[in-house]
Amino acid sequence: MKYNSTRNLETVVTASQAIAQGISEEGGLFVPQSLPVYRLEDLRALSELDYKGRAKRIFADFLGDFTAEEISESVEAAYTAEKFGSENPAPISYVRSGKTEMSVLELWHGPTCAFKDMALQILPHLLTKSLKKTCSGREAVILVATSGDTGKAALEGFKDVDGTQIMVFYPVNGVSPMQKRQMATQQGSNVSVVAIEGNFDDAQTGVKKIFTDRSVKEKLAADNKLFSSANSINWGRLLPQVVYYFSAYCEMLKAGRIALGDAINVVVPTGNFGNILAAFYAMNMGLPIRKFICASNANNVLTDFIRTGTYDKKRTFYTTISPSMDILVSSNLERLLYHLTEGNASQVAQWMQSLSETGSYTVTDDIKAKLDQYFYGGFCDDEHTMQTIREMYQNENYLCDTHTAVAVNVYQQYVDETGDLTPSVIASTASPYKFAKSVLEAVSSDALPEDEFDMVDALSAQTGTPVPAPLSSLKDAQVRFTLTCRVDEMPKIVLDSLSL
Repeated sequence: MKYNSTRNLETVVTASQAIAQGISEEGGLFVPQSLPVYRLEDLRALSELDYKGRAKRIFADFLGDFTAEEISESVEAAYTAEKFGSENPAPISYVRSGKTEMSVLELWHGPTCAFKDMALQILPHLLTKSLKKTCSGREAVILVATSGDTGKAALEGFKDVDGTQIMVFYPVNGVSPMQKRQMATQQGSNVSVVAIEGNFDDAQTGVKKIFTDRSVKEKLAADNKLFSSANSINWGRLLPQVVYYFSAYCEMLKAGRIALGDAINVVVPTGNFGNILAAFYAMNMGLPIRKFICASNANNVLTDFIRTGTYDKKRTFYTTISPSMDILVSSNLERLLYHLTEGNASQVAQWMQSLSETGSYTVTDDIKAKLDQYFYGGFCDDEHTMQTIREMYQNENYLCDTHTAVAVNVYQQYVDETGDLTPSVIASTASPYKFAKSVLEAVSSDALPEDEFDMVDALSAQTGTPVPAPLSSLKDAQVRFTLTCRVDEMPKIVLDSLSL
């Protein structure tokens, strides 16, 4: 399988080139030229495998220049019971909410307690193998913009990995205290963390500009280095997410919740659109998905886009209690547009140019019709997020975080509006303990403790749920990174950190 750029069909690369490079030279994202087709007998066969087996089968169809041994090594190293708590890194909890039953796909049992672990535990293995295939002897400088979870998951995945340096930028006031603590205390000789004055979109734009800055890239090349990415703009981040939607279907099949061939809906709380896009790829590969329910917080740019066909980032930016979704520029939407236009790279490039220059674009009527066919968009503000957390705990004895609660609330809106009771998978993206203050406030009427870790302990005592070990261990961890910079200082910070 080969890959094109969303903005230039003449760009054709192998899987290892796409993963090593991260982003195309002109700023486009790499997408597969075609997709494998899985029939019902393939789904039945997948259901008889464990998670690792499913991952190996799906990766083999996309990583054309990787050997079966290389894929197996990567999968076996990434999805261990030691890292994820069991042999199934993505278990499902079945939870009723009113007249509906939800299959809550828990993607947060990894070492950083967020769904990003599902991809970022395997990406270092895929990337280092890709570098050996395409850029032998060169060191990868991995730049990451994060709204909270990607940063820590990338740092943890790449710490002390030979041949790599990783630098993470996050909005100084745009992540939860626990997320900030996770990043600031990160261990590893090849890691660096910097806060920026601005929001996530500022960090993401800054990183993209560095990626395409010719003078900066030339300095790296002269020192035998190259840029790569651990954000979901990198195909090596997105592909592992496809696996867990297939796995969820297989687990529901094995549990007797659905029959082979039955359609499901998928509900995803998302800001950068990568997590829901992975489900869209799964559908186009043959997974029976009827509707994609795209859940946003108060930064509802995706909701408006799905409902109107106009993407407009010129709006108020809200700092919410679901900070990983505080995003106004959804990078992976570009990949969706490429596929909905059937590979019209010039049209996608025009829309992306319009977004960059004017802050908005409007898709054509036929693309809007396809959005209506596949997607439902809804949003949930902080007040209703808190209410949903409270109701899920009080009525269902299920404790969820502030992002999962957004998904549950929007799903309930969808059911009320449409009456559609198709079995639905809710992507649960983080442990509630990563957002202990908001979750504790939702489920308890007691006065909140001052200290973040006291809040964690209080939440555990209130609900009788265990604190994840990766979070409880942060209390006594040494803070290593305290630097804050302006967005325009990011290129210099990167070069200085590399002594260039």
